[in-house]
Amino acid sequence: MGVKFSIVVPRRAYTVGIVRRILAEALSVNGVCGDCGFSILLTLSEACTNAVEHGAPATEYEVTAEVNDDSCLLEIADTGPAFNPDQVSLPDTESESGRGILLMRRLADEVRFRPSPVGGTAVRLRKLLHNGGSHDGLGCGIDARTPAMLC
Repeated sequence: MGVKFSIVVPRRAYTVGIVRRILAEALSVNGVCGDCGFSILLTLSEACTNAVEHGAPATEYEVTAEVNDDSCLLEIADTGPAFNPDQVSLPDTESESGRGILLMRRLADEVRFRPSPVGGTAVRLRKLLHNGGSHDGLGCGIDARTPAMLC
């Protein structure tokens, strides 16, 4: 079983939670374990927050998600100014923000930034699901050998 959806939402802070809840349900329906789900939802939140905070003058952003037995693929796109993620400096230790790209790169198996087809920036995030290959042999995903609730 798999789930694919795309949603365009206003570039407002409250929409991050809405998109997160929709994806959380898709992950649950597909039997994704808590560890993978946590990483996926955190990377989604960071990418959406970046679109909200840095996507001006865009009034909306788009989230596309595809969850299948092997992976979760996300793309978050806005029409704000494009940027080079390699030129983003690390935050100082006292900073309360600026760690989004670092977290995405740490938690996702694939992170790619590219110009959005409609102008602006699109970030593509892929998290591989464990399907019995990790979590000390416990599975992840609807077709895993071990029930996801044990992960």
